[in-house]
Amino acid sequence: MKTSQLFTKTLKNAPADEVALNAQLLIRAGYVYKEMAGAYAYLPLGLMVVENIKRVVREEMNAIGSNELIMTSLQNKAVWEPTGRWDEKVVDVWFKTKLQDGTEVGLGWSHEEPIVEMLKQYVHSYKDLPISLYQFQTKMRNELRAKSGIMRGREFVMKDMYSFHASKDDLDNYYTQTIEAYKRVYARLGISDDTYVTFASGGAFTKFSHEFQTICDAGEDVIYLHRGKNIAINEEVIDDAIKELGIAREELERVKTAEVGNIFNFGTQKTDEMGLYYTDDSGKQQSLHIGSYGIGITRVMGVVAEKFADERGLVWPSAITPFQVYLVQIGTSPAVTQAAQSLYDTLLAQGITVLYDDSDRRPGEKFADADLLGMPHRVVVSAKTIETSVFEYKNRTSQDATLLSLADLQMQLTK
Repeated sequence: MKTSQLFTKTLKNAPADEVALNAQLLIRAGYVYKEMAGAYAYLPLGLMVVENIKRVVREEMNAIGSNELIMTSLQNKAVWEPTGRWDEKVVDVWFKTKLQDGTEVGLGWSHEEPIVEMLKQYVHSYKDLPISLYQFQTKMRNELRAKSGIMRGREFVMKDMYSFHASKDDLDNYYTQTIEAYKRVYARLGISDDTYVTFASGGAFTKFSHEFQTICDAGEDVIYLHRGKNIAINEEVIDDAIKELGIAREELERVKTAEVGNIFNFGTQKTDEMGLYYTDDSGKQQSLHIGSYGIGITRVMGVVAEKFADERGLVWPSAITPFQVYLVQIGTSPAVTQAAQSLYDTLLAQGITVLYDDSDRRPGEKFADADLLGMPHRVVVSAKTIETSVFEYKNRTSQDATLLSLADLQMQLTK
């Protein structure tokens, strides 16, 4: 795509009230627009990143046999009452409203209850199980504070998955598969080295659940690491977990983190509360075992932006960058324009995504935007490069540029 065709505009300054680095850079670079605290519009570049993260997650969820669907944002009060979670003393993040006929409804903050209610129509026999379903959806949570940019929003995109099983063992097996799938997701997103499967509070359903916590100075969580045993514990359960795991507190390292995913084993409690059962092979009615698995899509985007940014701007991993190459044309002569267009066409034909800066701005402005926007590779075409039949190449995280032939450039971009 050419910048002349792209709806984007970089800014020198972020809004004065925006304190989070991730949001400051994403706003300045034209990835998001701040509607209000905790609510951001995703502009074309931002949407590309979101869709790339979703693609990675989708491929890994499909690989463990889950099916994608999309449920409603409007929530039926009657569905949530049997579990007590319609009560704002139990769940304090509801956005609630009324239909024109006065019926009270909520805006979805999660979907455990609705999906259990839905499956009453589709699960009857053990032959119908197991089932795994996931969706990507905008969630609404009336957070008391939202000051971490897109890392904590009142409106955000989430992948939530739910699995239903005839036995505890079958759920435990799938739970383990999901942990491994999540590890693959974070590896592909470039944050696996700093992301830990973390013991956390399981609430009313189980003693411990698991969070996926990424080390990040801007995070709002604190975990304790035992690097030797690769154990991570959320601060909120530290005393119980230490006893359970038989480790000493002084062996643990305290670090700040951001939660990028979580998984819960709900057991059969939600099934029993809502009356979802199946008939086993002996004709007896049994409760279903349920797991719930979440990844914050836009939160991951914020964490990546926050962790990898440098003094010049964003730095995107190749798996989620909106474009692999930022192509800079310097000069407007027919020869330069032709050479830049030719390279652009060649790279596109190879399946390499390119943002081609065809504007008439000064070189320094183009280079500053290349750094701010954070694509992995920058390539420059100018009268000087044409003279020697080379291209000026720089990796986003490198300080210096090098001159490469077309063949060497293509090899560099397809590593």
